[in-house]
Amino acid sequence: MQDIVVVGASAGGVEALQVLTAGLATDLPASVFVVLHIGRGIDGRSFLPEILARAGALPVKHPVEGEEICRAQIYVAPPDCHMLLRCGHVHVLHGPKENRTRPSINPLFRSAAAAYGPRVTGVILTGLLDDGVGGLAEIKRRGGLAVVQDPATALYPSMPENALKCVNVDHVVPLHGIAQLVHALATTERV
Repeated sequence: MQDIVVVGASAGGVEALQVLTAGLATDLPASVFVVLHIGRGIDGRSFLPEILARAGALPVKHPVEGEEICRAQIYVAPPDCHMLLRCGHVHVLHGPKENRTRPSINPLFRSAAAAYGPRVTGVILTGLLDDGVGGLAEIKRRGGLAVVQDPATALYPSMPENALKCVNVDHVVPLHGIAQLVHALATTERV
């Protein structure tokens, strides 16, 4: 059962995340963690949780340090902080930038792979360059599944294309089909 879903997006990500969020059912037996490359705004705030909450039915929030992980919840990395997973809890820290960004996708993906191994589904959405590729490879190395948005459906196909070049991906799916796949993976036992 894939009950830990980590999602990375960059350029074009707000729109893609709205589509993904809109398709996730309230009975999703998984927790979803999202990193979108977003810097610190003028007041240090991001409206992404509110935007995604309006798009779908699942609750969406920025986690606080040490928060316990709950199912059927979407956690969004706060601006200018990395989000990491450890033993049932979310950790938020202001570590060094990675891939010129903070938050960065790779730290989330690597920490999820280390903590949850084969229970993790990693999802790469639209974006530029290659953040998330190393983390997606680590998810695969530890027995998890790799899902990549079909580059033909990505506003910015660079991140999905780089993932496909470097990782043995399990599923390449058009944007509108990713939520359904995530639900199917979360409710089906792997053999």
